[in-house]
Amino acid sequence: MINQRGNAVWNGDIKGSGEISTQSGTVKAPYSVGARFEGQKGTNPEELIGAAHAGCYTMFLTSILTKDGKQVKQIRTESKVSLDTSGEVPKVVKISLTTEGEVEGISQEEFQQYAEKAKENCPISVLLQAVPEMELAAATLKS
Repeated sequence: MINQRGNAVWNGDIKGSGEISTQSGTVKAPYSVGARFEGQKGTNPEELIGAAHAGCYTMFLTSILTKDGKQVKQIRTESKVSLDTSGEVPKVVKISLTTEGEVEGISQEEFQQYAEKAKENCPISVLLQAVPEMELAAATLKS
């Protein structure tokens, strides 16, 4: 079993700020209510979930393509995490994946099938299945 850690420190009341970091030390970023809800500089939990999801999905998609002998040049993915703030408590209500790949020897239809399989099975997608809506908005094979 592999265990990875993320950490957060918050200073002050809700108008304060904090820092989010990763075990490896690669990510060490400020976060605040302003960064989360008002577009101020810094990161936020939803942005980090999006980055983690995009990374996991892209790695998983590349893995299943490679296992089937496909020549992957590049895969790019965006994971857009939608936070609804209209209710009593904010809720993640949708995650939309958009991926683009340069893969030799497959059709757009085949790429779409691989992309859907990755959406259903990458570990972070599986973890996030409690989100009411997760879609693969686009899977484009570049020629």
